[in-house]
Amino acid sequence: MGARRKMLFGRKKRRLLRLLLVEDEPLVAFDAEHFLSDEGFEIVATVDSVGEAIGHIIAPGTIDLVLVDLGLADGNGADVAHAARAEGIPVLIVTGRNLDEVEPICHGCLSKPYPQRDLLAAIVAIEAVIEGKTPRRLPATMRLFQPAA
Repeated sequence: MGARRKMLFGRKKRRLLRLLLVEDEPLVAFDAEHFLSDEGFEIVATVDSVGEAIGHIIAPGTIDLVLVDLGLADGNGADVAHAARAEGIPVLIVTGRNLDEVEPICHGCLSKPYPQRDLLAAIVAIEAVIEGKTPRRLPATMRLFQPAA
């Protein structure tokens, strides 16, 4: 009965499955990668530079969502967000900066530090917005932006 129940009440199929993580703090990147993998996401790559991130973004059809820190060692994560937006890929900025300073170049922004459950809730919220729904729960340290047309 347990296996049958699991099949009937399993997780909903994710629209945002393949993620690109752009983070230059190794411990943060490691934790996010392992947590999200355990939650059933496919991590396409975890990179720490603007150039590497843009290389993955322009590769056709491989990424559903980009999670990017604004403060990268070799530049500004905003450049990554702009590149993803140009390719039609949703972006979640994950930053330690004041959210009032973040321009709406993305679908949403999550402030660091955050509990892992808030990272998952932020991705679920962006997925709801993309599907035209109102998110059920927003983490307290998250802002949603209207995606640019």
